[in-house]
Amino acid sequence: MTDRALAVVRAGALTTVQDRGRPGHAHLGVPRSGALDAPAAALVNRLVGNPPGAAVLETTLTGCTLRPRCAVTVAVGGAPCPVAVDGRPVPWAAHVRVRAGAVLDVGAADSGVRSYVAVSGGVLVEPVLGSRSTDLLSGLGPPPLADGTVLPLGRPGGRHARVDVAPQPAPPAELVLRVTPGPRADWFTPEAVRAFTSRAYRVSSASNRIGLRVDGPALERARPGELPSEGTVLGAVQVPPDGMPVVFLADHPTTGGYPVIGVVRTPDLPAAAQAVPGTPVHFMAVRRR
Repeated sequence: MTDRALAVVRAGALTTVQDRGRPGHAHLGVPRSGALDAPAAALVNRLVGNPPGAAVLETTLTGCTLRPRCAVTVAVGGAPCPVAVDGRPVPWAAHVRVRAGAVLDVGAADSGVRSYVAVSGGVLVEPVLGSRSTDLLSGLGPPPLADGTVLPLGRPGGRHARVDVAPQPAPPAELVLRVTPGPRADWFTPEAVRAFTSRAYRVSSASNRIGLRVDGPALERARPGELPSEGTVLGAVQVPPDGMPVVFLADHPTTGGYPVIGVVRTPDLPAAAQAVPGTPVHFMAVRRR
């Protein structure tokens, strides 16, 4: 067994392997997947000297605990959280050297939802369709981590960034999502279309990697019945029969039968990945490019 490996001591609520995902396979019914907060994942890779597409760990709310079998450089970013090595605090958003056999504890998020852990050399699980990402919808990629999981690591290929701490955006206190009209906006009453971009919503606790769900005013349809299944895209805002919008995130289905009232601009989605339940959400109408 290789000594370049990382043992999972505590997997936390949901920790997965993520990279840039597997775009380009929607015609096969395969979602994009990949890190929900892609800028945070790319930054922690830079901090440890990895290429931006190297596989990292994405934690959810409660962090994780890891024990490397070799000396590694690590960095934790995304949602701010306490980080410790063998019980001693170390910096968040900075590169940290961890000796073989030491215990790296990534604590619960102080704010935000998802923290990212990069390890020098990257997580080297077997790629599927060109990506090492876990996809919760299709089941492709490695399963979510469990206590006792051992992850192989690659060989370090670059020098870590020469910064003490890297600044990162704070998780949103209020989430503003720019949205262009969707292909089925005409399935809703004019009052519902106005409410969608003028009324306040809040992030629902039912949100996950597949979609950001919100609570707020239900959107009334102008047409009864359901659509035949049609293609959907990252950021599509689908409205199921209960009238509550759902913003599709990285593990979204590639087809759906509920009408899409709008599409969120891709640059706004990393903030959506860090919005805790109860965060106010405003959909801001913008013109198509």
